[in-house]
Amino acid sequence: MPLWSSFQRSWKRGQKDLVGASPQLPRQDYEALQERCLRDGCLFEDDTFPAALSSIGSGHLLQKLPGHLQWRRPTELHINPHFYSAEAKRLDLCQGLLGDCWFLAALQALTLHQDILSQVVPLNQSFTKNYAGIFQFRFWHFGRWVPVVIDDRLPVNEAGQLVFVSSTFKNLFWGALLEKAYAKLCGSYEDLQRGQVSDALLDFTGGVTVTIKLAEAPGNLWDILTQATYGRTLIGCQTHSGNERVLENGLVDGHAYTVIGIRKVTCHHKPEYLVKLRNPWGKVEWKGDWSDSSRTWELLSPKEKIVLLRKKDDGEFWYLTRGPGTNALADIWMTLQDFKAHFKLLVICKLTPGLLSHDVGQTWSYTSQEGRWEKGTTAGGPINLHQAGDTFWRNPQFLLSVWRPQEGRMFPMPCSVLVSLLQKPRHRHRNRKPHLAIGFYLFRFHDDQKKLPPEFFLQNTPLSFPEVFLPEKEVSQELWLEPGTYLIVPCTSEAWQVSEFVIRVFSRKHIFYEIGSNSGAVFTKCPEINAAQLQRILNQLTWSGLGSTQPLFSLDACQGILALLDLNASGTVSIQEFRDLWKQLMLYQAVFHKQDSNRSGCLNWSQLRAAMKDAGIVLSDDICLLMLIRYGGPKLQMDFVSFVLLMLRAEKTESELLGSREGVFQNLTQDGKGIYLQKPEVYPAKDSLRSQDFLDLLSTPPNAFATLCIID
Repeated sequence: MPLWSSFQRSWKRGQKDLVGASPQLPRQDYEALQERCLRDGCLFEDDTFPAALSSIGSGHLLQKLPGHLQWRRPTELHINPHFYSAEAKRLDLCQGLLGDCWFLAALQALTLHQDILSQVVPLNQSFTKNYAGIFQFRFWHFGRWVPVVIDDRLPVNEAGQLVFVSSTFKNLFWGALLEKAYAKLCGSYEDLQRGQVSDALLDFTGGVTVTIKLAEAPGNLWDILTQATYGRTLIGCQTHSGNERVLENGLVDGHAYTVIGIRKVTCHHKPEYLVKLRNPWGKVEWKGDWSDSSRTWELLSPKEKIVLLRKKDDGEFWYLTRGPGTNALADIWMTLQDFKAHFKLLVICKLTPGLLSHDVGQTWSYTSQEGRWEKGTTAGGPINLHQAGDTFWRNPQFLLSVWRPQEGRMFPMPCSVLVSLLQKPRHRHRNRKPHLAIGFYLFRFHDDQKKLPPEFFLQNTPLSFPEVFLPEKEVSQELWLEPGTYLIVPCTSEAWQVSEFVIRVFSRKHIFYEIGSNSGAVFTKCPEINAAQLQRILNQLTWSGLGSTQPLFSLDACQGILALLDLNASGTVSIQEFRDLWKQLMLYQAVFHKQDSNRSGCLNWSQLRAAMKDAGIVLSDDICLLMLIRYGGPKLQMDFVSFVLLMLRAEKTESELLGSREGVFQNLTQDGKGIYLQKPEVYPAKDSLRSQDFLDLLSTPPNAFATLCIID
């Protein structure tokens, strides 16, 4: 049992302290728990991840544990424990009994970005100020940052040495505590036994991972590495499968490394391309060309040698790949070289979507949608046109509309769109159920916003499809698309496989939502929208509910819309305001389409009255006729754009009246059923309005609703 150093009692958190508990991970209020422990003078004990073998696991890992396993707090293991030290410039962690090198390799990459590290590891925690035996970490978990609370009891052997991750600086414990928090997120320590670098990078950053099979590496691999290294990315790689056995060349099979730099040098008057790697073990180095003791360093200039050569067993080395541009080896860059021969996967985690698109300093919009493959309903599996009763069409369907951020370019380029598909775990324990093989299809799309029937997929060839379905946590693809509307269909490799998923889209500007669901278009993390941008957005949408007659929003119309919505006189609408506008537009489209029975794209006076009634505003025949005169065309018919302007102004007028004179609109609609045009009359109440006042307000410029007409 732990020996308490400064406190006499311990306190266990009960079920009543769960905040928003979920099947995946109980959410706990770190501040409230810490405050309670400090008030009661006790150290926190987390019974949702107890100091017991159940937190270690239930499989082979138990056989590797030392006898007499104990759980100790850092305050019991060192006289002067520290949580974190900024003076430790490189990764100071050593792998323990767990086979979680993939976790450590990703963590090594994380330490190269201090701002991201502090997002995952709050660095203001300590064993002195407000110490209560409780610590908190944050991980990106399927669309949101999730706090994970733990106590600081760590598994040690009989000698008091940490069994799993430890630090070369014996009084630093941030790594061991982070590993414990990640084990809690994944289910147990044993659930960290196997994994991919890409999984941990994703959980640390929320970025998008791209995995390159080095045996099939593209010809511009060096260019990709250059952009990745000098951009905001985290990079890891993995050797070929094995049992983490040290090979004769010094590498470890089945092991993960971190890519921490690249360098182009001159050797024999020819360029050589070096990739800088680090072993998370901190020892066992590469023994081939360009290792510390290799004679190839003598071929460098003295200046380059001083900059690059390392003469210590620190797990860091330079590793050579020859690239294009050499005469004697003109075609060797296409073959498997040392790096590509000895390593299987290169994993790049992109924190900015434009990494591979040469787009620097640009703003991206980001949309995330959640979905589910349900057996018998939405788990349709892949396209199989040769099989009777193909169920692909049952899969969730997502509409994507993209457009260029800048118009008027002399040579317009396609739009760069990055799509990421994530599958959620199907069990509380990460490794209990393996990942399903997943992928997604992309189609050009023009028609209805209702879920598309099987005939659509029989008649349309996908623009992009998964050549191989991958059993990975995330699959992603960068697409180059012309502006327009597309359909994305995520699916599993087999029909009726059940899982939940998150699908993310990154681009300069887009709208993305599920067809046939209640979720609307979502704009996230993009700038505020001005009139010209709003015009492009609305005109590049496919208004499928309006049939073949697509509306054309003029700049004046969009300026009018903004004038009605622009509450802070900025000439723009915020993202939240656009969300609200989008919901209104979807309602207007539905009621307009419902009443446009002859599909002419216009409403007559009776259809207009019915459409406005469906939208919640009742007009008399006389008022409706006046609205057609003021907002419609010469033939007393109103198109969709004019209908939108009328509805927005009518709703704003109602809001202005109700907000400015409590009860005024009730007087205006005396029977509570509608708005009527009446003969001029004098009302007994000074704060009453005539129908004409409502008409005056409707015809007033949008920014001029300053004065109400009061009848004496």
